[in-house]
Amino acid sequence: MASFKKYCVTGKFKLASIDPADTPFLTGTEDAQRQELEQLAVRLDDLQNKLHAEGRRKLLLVLQGLDTSGKDGTIRWVFSRTSPLGVRVKAFKVPSEDERAHDFLWRCHAAVPPTGDIAIWNRSHYEDVLVPVVEGFIDKAETQRRYAQINDFERLLTETGTVVIKCMLHISREEQRKRLQARIDQPDKHWKFQMDDLSVRKKWPDYEQAYEKALAATSTAYAPWHVVPADSKIHRNLMVAHLIVKTLEDMKLALPPSSPALEHLVVQ
Repeated sequence: MASFKKYCVTGKFKLASIDPADTPFLTGTEDAQRQELEQLAVRLDDLQNKLHAEGRRKLLLVLQGLDTSGKDGTIRWVFSRTSPLGVRVKAFKVPSEDERAHDFLWRCHAAVPPTGDIAIWNRSHYEDVLVPVVEGFIDKAETQRRYAQINDFERLLTETGTVVIKCMLHISREEQRKRLQARIDQPDKHWKFQMDDLSVRKKWPDYEQAYEKALAATSTAYAPWHVVPADSKIHRNLMVAHLIVKTLEDMKLALPPSSPALEHLVVQ
């Protein structure tokens, strides 16, 4: 299996150092790749069962990325074989009036996974250090405060039993153009397209810079960022699946000990 080291954000990070077209986790034929993803999905289901049975820890997967980077598709394929009873998906949209009346992390607390579960955040608290920065809603001092508050929040999570995985799905501007055009050209994809997508696209360099700064400021030893090359959808899915499976395996999950009362029990 390929190494995650190159794609883990450390030190003075530059987004340009990661090629969105990289495919280090792709091997073999397309059929072999699909089969590998299926095997990883089955393995993930088994590990989630153990996570639930152990009843001590939980996992939070944060997915960020520009429009069309594939957050929905990643969830659909990576968790295709996982029981929905143990997985919770939260999509963070534009804050509601009630949410804006609280601190920016307020809406995140209720979406933290309970013990034994996996939570997936489709977008997240990181939207609050991306959109407001690009649009000029907050200044540099407030941005730095939010970086620090995010680090404190994630440290709280990890110190109370939550393992945090953060993935930035990294696509190229040309690949985004193709995917947006496909949404326009195919009637069954029109529902995915919004005119605002084009407005955001015009600010591509600003969003890349905001991502670069946010990732560098919030990639910590306890909650590191991984940049996932995502021009290839199957590569994106395989890399995220490998990362989750490896993380769960490294947790050394263990089933609770059997009750001695079951040793000679016979169901009549």
